[in-house]
Order: sequence, then structure tokens, then C-alpha cells
Amino acid sequence: MDLRPQRPLYLDTSQPLERRVDDLVARLTLEEKITQTLHAAKAVERLGIPEYNWWNECLHGVARAGSATVFPQTIGMAAAFDRELLFRVASAIGDEARAKHHEAVREGNRGIYRGLTFWTPNINIFRDPRWGRGQETYGEDPYLTAELGAALVRGLQGNHPRYLKVSACAKHFAVHSGPEGLRHVFDARVSPKDLEETYLPAFRALVQAGVESVMGAYNRTNGEPCCGSQALLVDTLRGKWGFKGHVVSDCGAIDDFHEQHKMTASPAESAALAIKMGCDLNCGCTYEALGEAVEKGLLSEADIDRSLRRLFATRFKLGLFDDSSEVPFASVSVEVVRCPKHLKLAREIAAKSVVVLKNEGGVLPIRESAKNIFVLGPTAADADVLVGNYYGLSPVLVTLLEGVVAKTRAGQTVEYRKGCRLTEPNVNPIDWVTGGAASADVAIACFGTSPVMEGEEGEAVASDYFGDRRQIGLPEHQVKMLRRLREAGAKTVLVLTGGSAIDLVEVEPLVSAIVFVWYPGEQGGHAVADTLFGDVNPSGRLPVTFPRSLAQLPPFEDYSMVGRTYRYLTEEPMYPFGFGLSYTRFQYHQLTLESSKVPVGEPVVATVSVSNAGDRAGDEVVQLYLYKMDASVRVPIQQLCGFQRVPLRPGERREVRFEITPDQLSIVNNAGERVQEPGKFLITAGGASPGARSLACGAPAPVEATLEYY
Repeated sequence: MDLRPQRPLYLDTSQPLERRVDDLVARLTLEEKITQTLHAAKAVERLGIPEYNWWNECLHGVARAGSATVFPQTIGMAAAFDRELLFRVASAIGDEARAKHHEAVREGNRGIYRGLTFWTPNINIFRDPRWGRGQETYGEDPYLTAELGAALVRGLQGNHPRYLKVSACAKHFAVHSGPEGLRHVFDARVSPKDLEETYLPAFRALVQAGVESVMGAYNRTNGEPCCGSQALLVDTLRGKWGFKGHVVSDCGAIDDFHEQHKMTASPAESAALAIKMGCDLNCGCTYEALGEAVEKGLLSEADIDRSLRRLFATRFKLGLFDDSSEVPFASVSVEVVRCPKHLKLAREIAAKSVVVLKNEGGVLPIRESAKNIFVLGPTAADADVLVGNYYGLSPVLVTLLEGVVAKTRAGQTVEYRKGCRLTEPNVNPIDWVTGGAASADVAIACFGTSPVMEGEEGEAVASDYFGDRRQIGLPEHQVKMLRRLREAGAKTVLVLTGGSAIDLVEVEPLVSAIVFVWYPGEQGGHAVADTLFGDVNPSGRLPVTFPRSLAQLPPFEDYSMVGRTYRYLTEEPMYPFGFGLSYTRFQYHQLTLESSKVPVGEPVVATVSVSNAGDRAGDEVVQLYLYKMDASVRVPIQQLCGFQRVPLRPGERREVRFEITPDQLSIVNNAGERVQEPGKFLITAGGASPGARSLACGAPAPVEATLEYY
């Protein structure tokens, strides 16, 4: 008779995941179960369960955990319009996350920001440029957001049949997107049509891509708190979409049920509502009241077990209960953190995110004959504008100034003056800047916004609007400095940092060129200089519309999409969605459909011919847009349905193929239902969203075709 203690089933890696999870949950007491529903889960020593902190962030690199490769802020990476590149970035982040996690565990550090469950990506629609957290998103378009968010999820989680590299999280479900100062109290009243047409598609796409978790939002949507919503969590997420992973609350959101939304009367009622609606994990401590909720009959222990099974399933998929020899990702060396390959990747995506908005007289790229270069502005030597928010740290943060200096030759003269402060006027009235800039061959003026001016509630210390912006123009003293440079005759290249659209109506006539660089990450200075001096041909495109002013937009608190984003804006913007200039010229020749008449429910294949008519190699971001010409309900004026980054040599011509799916050819009726409706579609291919403003800004002329859907 074998008297050796049997190994518990939950530690037997030969068993199916479901059996292992069920076995472990069955061994826990109610008190132990409750501790595992909090983000700071306690150890259960008798079962060999170590403590685990679920809270970690990797928005654009492993965040808040010391040294890591700092990639450009998300909105900048979105400007690259490149799925494959974002996948590579996410894979690199996942490798660094694994290495840092296992090293921390070896050192006995299992605290916050050391786990493998990352609350990334933020796929809320950037519906209004005032929102300070819009910089964390992939912009204003549901399709672009879905495609890039899915690429990030696949890169982070890996493709191993059994184990996750890390766990990704789609947040904040749903609607959300500001205002920050009201996020704990507001009720986003949204029509069923806007929900299905704009706010939900990216979440659905990430569920289809296999995202392991979803985070609920702070706010209410149509009367229900998002982290306790029957409509969102039960009917849509797990019902219609079949989501099998776990749901986590935003931090403190369950407390908001009773403290802010007044939907419940106590922590116990709030905890019970959230668990019963399928919010499995509490970032916070409200779930400490689950024991009281069970005692009062507000929920059953079986309700808690259901959430625990989802949570432990994720931990098993991460290999946290298995010997490291069986987990392929456990062997990633710490040498991968900020390795040369990752630094090169950070520089590549930063360069591809740079958007040139103006280039009068071909002032860019800066010519080799430029002997005297004057760099000025409050962001030139500022590290804050490199990192955005939710950032990691790097021992080498290459500022815009350092990038320019590294690019220049010993025989060139480079002079630098800050010139003006970022958010406040100068106190000293003496100006030693304007004259020097005017006498230089070129003045590189580094202005814009900073994460101290826009960000999350409490994060942006220079914002008087809880991290949001009341106005979207540059501070007046920055504009005055640019005006003085213009009056003095300076040849000014304006390098703008920012995480959102900036009102440039007054600024545009004052400068020769405008280069929008977002918050470009640790290699940002090098990437921007690569573009300014022509080593890189700019290819970034705007993932958001730049309006002429806030007067073009509805109120911030209005969640209707009417009048918002390029899909519904009827007025002419300053710079259109999808726009960006190159140092070469692209031409579109013909858009052909495999068939101009297609039965309802069938896909459509479209092919466009594009060529490089200039004398420099460059990447064109080919974009395909769709418009239902005879829809029975309001539909988007135009809608991105395909994009592809295409490298072209001078004189080269290529055919680019797109497949438009039946889902993209559907329309959303007023009841929020996707339906296939016969009629005519206008399909447009070009280098920016269609419209007169794109042509006026310098985008190549688009080509069109008409589809009959019968």
C-alpha cells in the first residue's frame, strides 16, 4: 500500500484546466475564497497558494516597475497605422514583463506591479479632444481601435496552446471617455445605435481575439453601473459575445455603487450586485464585505465560486501553479529588458508615428547646408513629454534637443534656449531668443502640451479640470512666442508634443512646417531628429480629427455621436482623420471591385493601384472608406473599413487588396441591431479620410467605386 501523500489534483498538469480549477476552489473555505476576489490576493499557505497582486500596467511598455523599454504613448503608436508593428511591440513588452516578473519572484517581491495580469489596452473611443486620457487610446475610430487593440492583445498573450505569456485586459467597458472629474458619478446616456455602431465594436473584436479579461468602467451606462450591469456584463459580454475570461472592476468602482451612484445602500449590497452580474475581481477592498453579503442572503457561496473559477483559470493559464520548467515563458532572461532589439523597435515605431501636418516650400527635411540651427521651446529638453502616462522608466530618455544635437555634425552650430515656460507666461521680460532664432538657417520650436497638462484624474498636475482640458489651443504665451518668431522672419519648424488634437488655426500661418510627435517614448528624440533631417521619410497619420475649435463640437458631457469624430462631423476640420504628409508624392490610379454587384451577405474584394511619384522611397498608408448612400437610418458620413502600410520605391506602383466583410457592409438600425440592407455604397481609397479638406491639406487625390448591394 502506497502511504505517500497524493499530489493534489490542482497541481497535476496532466489534468484538464477545468478539473484543476474546480479541485482548487473546492478546497477553499469561504473566508479564503473572499481573499482571492481582491486585487491584492492573500496567500493560502496550507494549499501552497502564494500571494498575488493582480494590478499591473503595460500601456506602452511595462509600467511602474522600474527599468523597461518606454515605447511611444498609445495614441502615437496608433498614428503608425501598422498592425504588424504594434504586434511586435506588444510581444517585446510581454517578454520584458515575463522577465521582470520572474526576477521579482526570485527576490521575494510579489507586490503591486509585479504580476502577469496587465490592465491594458484602453480601447475606449476618443470621442472628444478634451478628455485627458484620450492619449491612452487608439483614437476615434472603432475599426482602427479594434484592429490595433487586437494586435496588441495577440502580441502580449502569445500563441502558446496552453499558456499565456501575460494576460491582457480590454478596458473600460463601456462608453466612458470623460469627463475625468465626473467619472465616478456620471450616467452615459447612449442610444442603442451609438452603442452598437461606435462604443462596443472594439470590445467585441478583442473578445474575438481572445483577450483574457475585461475591466468595467467607473460610470453608469444608461442607468446601470458598468461594473454591475445586466445589459453590459450579462446580456452582451457573456451572452451575445460568449466571453469566457474574467472581469475586473476599475479601482474603487464598486464603492461608487453606494457612495457616488447611490444605486445600493452598503458595501455588502454593492459587492453582491457586482459578483452576481459577473464582475469577478475587485480592484479595491469592497469585496471584503462578501461574507456579510452571504450571511444576509444577498448572494450565495456558489456565486463567489463562479467568479473564483474564472480567476483561477487565468492564473493557471499563466503557469503560476506549475513548475517553471513546464512554462515556456518562465525562462525569459532579464537581459531582454531594454535590449538593443527593443530600443531599435521603440525608435522605429516612434519614427513611424510622427505626423507632418505642414511643410511649406519643402523646408523639411532640413538641408545639409543648414549651418546654424536654433532649438527653442519648453518641451525641447523635457522628459515628461517623452513618456506620457502609465509609463515605465528608462536610464536613457532621449529628449528632442538631444536627438537634434546627436544628428548634427561638428561643423554645424546648434544653439538652445528654452524661450518660454510650458504653462505660464515668462516673468522676465528680456527676450534673448527671437533674434537668435531669426538669424539661424532654421529654428526648431518645440512647443505643445505635456502630460502635466492632460491625463488621468489627479495625474496632470497643471490641469485645473481633473486632467482634462478646458481649451484645446496652445497656451497663449506659446502662441505669442511663435508670433514674435514670425515677425522677426525666422524659418520656424514647429515640433508639437501632445496626446490629443490641438487647435492650430491661429498657429498654422506663423510657421513653415508643423510636425506632430505625440509623446514619443524613450527614443523619441532620435526618432524625431531622424524625421527632421530626412533619414526617415514621415509616414504617420492622424488617428483623431483636429477640429478648428471647440465650437465645432457638442458639449463634453453629451455622449451622442452626432457631430463627433470624422464619422459624424459635418463641418470642415483643421486636419482630417488619417492625414499626414510625406517627403515624396503618392498617386492613386484606380479602385476596382471584383464585382460591382454583390448579393447581400457576401464579402466584397476591392483592389486599388497606388504609386510613388516622387524621388524618395516612402511608406504610404492606404486607407479604404465606406459610405451607405441610401441608408434608411443615419449612418456614418464615412467609415474606415481597411488600411495597409505600403512601402514604395520611387516610381514603384503596387496593387493593394482589401476584403470588405458583410459585417462592415451592415448598418445599425435605431434599435441597435446590425442588419443587412440592400442599396448602394460609395467606396473610397486614398491617403486620408475623404473630403475637400484632405485635398487642401496636401493629401493625394482619392479614387472611388460604387457597389450595388442587392
